[in-house]
Amino acid sequence: MKFHLLGAVVAVAAGLTLTSSGGAVAVGNEALTADLDAILAVGALKGADVGVIVRDATTGEVVYTRQSGRRSQIASNMKMVTTAAALDLLGPDHRWKTELVSNGTRFGPVLNGDLVLRGGGDPTMSQKRYQQLADTLKASGVKVVNGALVVDDTKFDAQPYGTGWAWDDEPYSYNAETSALTLSPDEKFSAGTVIVRVKPGAAAGAPAVVSVEPANDHVQIVSTATTGTAGISVEREHGTNVIRVSGSTSVETTRLSTVKDPAGLVTSVFRKALKQNGIVVTGGVKRAKAPAGAAVLASDESAPLSQLNVPLLKNSNNMLAEVLVKTAGGSFSNGVRQLSTTWPGLGVDPNSVEVFDGSGLSRMSQFSPDDLASLLLKAKTKPWFAAWQASLPVAGVDGTLVNRMKNTPAAGNVKAKTGSLTGVSSLSGYVRTQDNRELVFSVVQNNVLRSVNPKTVEDRIVVRLASDGGAGVATPRIESAPQERYDVECSWIGSC
Repeated sequence: MKFHLLGAVVAVAAGLTLTSSGGAVAVGNEALTADLDAILAVGALKGADVGVIVRDATTGEVVYTRQSGRRSQIASNMKMVTTAAALDLLGPDHRWKTELVSNGTRFGPVLNGDLVLRGGGDPTMSQKRYQQLADTLKASGVKVVNGALVVDDTKFDAQPYGTGWAWDDEPYSYNAETSALTLSPDEKFSAGTVIVRVKPGAAAGAPAVVSVEPANDHVQIVSTATTGTAGISVEREHGTNVIRVSGSTSVETTRLSTVKDPAGLVTSVFRKALKQNGIVVTGGVKRAKAPAGAAVLASDESAPLSQLNVPLLKNSNNMLAEVLVKTAGGSFSNGVRQLSTTWPGLGVDPNSVEVFDGSGLSRMSQFSPDDLASLLLKAKTKPWFAAWQASLPVAGVDGTLVNRMKNTPAAGNVKAKTGSLTGVSSLSGYVRTQDNRELVFSVVQNNVLRSVNPKTVEDRIVVRLASDGGAGVATPRIESAPQERYDVECSWIGSC
C-alpha cells in the first residue's frame, strides 16, 4: 500500500493521471495507455513482475509508466549502463595493448634475459595477432631467448567469474573466464574460448574427426563422437580443461567451448608461434609481473572502445562487457566502483541500484526501468552518443533484434538493447512514432514462466509505440521468427 501511495504522489507531482491498472499516463495519451494496459493484461504474465516506462526523448515527459520505479534483474540491459559509463570514464578512443617486453640485453641474435608477454586486457586478440608479435620479434633479429618466457596477466585480478554467475553455465561461450591475457578464436570475439570442429568419419558409425582451433596443448579432447545423425554435444568438465565430445554427425559441425585459464591457452599458442619462427627459449615458462621499466620489443593495439561497442551491444557479448569493468578497476568490485562514479551524470543514483558485473549475468544486480530510461535520455547529451546509439541492435535488421518486429513500423526504426536470462527479459531503447516523435522506453520482466515468450510482450509494446500517431493506432500483426529459447540471448546459441 505504501508503494502505491508513493506512486500516486509522484504521478500527481508530474502532472500525470493514474489508470485503473496502476499505471500513469500524461493527459492526452489515453488511447495509447489503454492499448499498453491491454498488452500487459495477458494471462501469461499473471504472477510476473513487469515494469514499463515510456518518455519523450526530447522533453523527458512521461508518456506511460507502470511499476517503473521497482528494482529487478535487467539481464543484458546492464551492458547499456556499462558501455555508457566506460565511454565517460575511459573515453571513446581507449585502446588495449598487448606487448612483448624485456629488461634483458641483446648480444647479436641472443636476448640475455626473460621475454615477457604482457597482457593489457584486449579481448579481441587472435591467434594471428599473437603470431604477428612473434614475427616482429624475429624480424628484429632475435633467435635465442637466454631466459624464460614470462606470462604477465596481472593487469586484472585472478577472479575469473562475476559474483552471482551460475556455476552450471561454465562450459558455455557466454560464460567464459575474464583474463588480462586472453584469445578470441572467431570474428564475434568470443574471448576465452576455442572452436571445437567435428567432422564425420568415412562411414556410418565410424569415429568422428575432432580438432581444436587454435591448435594448443592447453585443452584435452575426449571424444566418443561417431558418424551419424543424432547430433553433437560439446561440454567442458567443471573446473578442468577436459572437453568431452559425444553424439554423432554426418556433416561438419563447430561448437565453442570455454577454457579454464585463458592465459594458459595464450601461452600455448604463443609458444607455438615462437617455435614456428625458429626462436628458442631456454628457460621454460613462468607466470610473473613484467619488471618495471622493461623495454618494449613488439606491441599490438586493439580497435578503440567506440568500435568495440558494436560487437559488444549488437551481439550482447558478455566477455567484452566484463573487460570494460576490469579495465576500469582491475577487479569486478573495484571496476564497478570506478564506473559508478559516472552514473550520476548518466541519470542513475549509485545509492539506488545494485551492480556486481558489467554484462548482467549476475542474478544479484538490480536496476529499475526508470534508471534505464534516465540513462537513455542523458546519453543523448554526450559527445559519444551517435556512435553508441549506432551500436545498439536495430529491430528486424541486425544483432539480437534481427528477427524481431519485421514488417512492422518498428523495423529499421527501433534501436534497443535486449536482455535474457531464465525468468527475465528486458528491452530498452529508442523508437520514433509515426508522427515523428522520438521516445525512450524500457520494459523489464521478472519471474516469467519458462513456458511464456516474454519477447512477444516487448515487441507488441514497442510496435504500438512505433505506430502511435499514424492513421490507425491498433497494434499491427507481429511477424517474428520463432525463437526456441527465451532464457538466453539468441546470439549466445546462434539462433538469431
